[in-house]
Amino acid sequence: MSKININGVIRDKTAEEQAEYDANKVVFDEVAEKLKTIRNMRLQKLIQTDYMANSDVTMPSYIKTWRQTLRDLPANHTNENAYDLLLARDSDNKLTHSVWTQPTS
Repeated sequence: MSKININGVIRDKTAEEQAEYDANKVVFDEVAEKLKTIRNMRLQKLIQTDYMANSDVTMPSYIKTWRQTLRDLPANHTNENAYDLLLARDSDNKLTHSVWTQPTS
């Protein structure tokens, strides 16, 4: 059994406290995994357009805006429901959220 610190007093967790901690840890781990997936997908999208940031290429403003939107994903989507929307897929297993589609104009 693990310890708990309440107002500077350290004691063993009760069975109920441990069960609540374990349940919350599972939820936390699932949310953390979703966020990790989103960050990895975002990184791949940014890498795909990094070449446009070279000095000899003029990056269109719509790509600049899209890249900024990708960089802002974690800050602008801060809960599990938002993560679920970002990770939603259609029947063909394609991501449905528009943020993942590179704009063409």
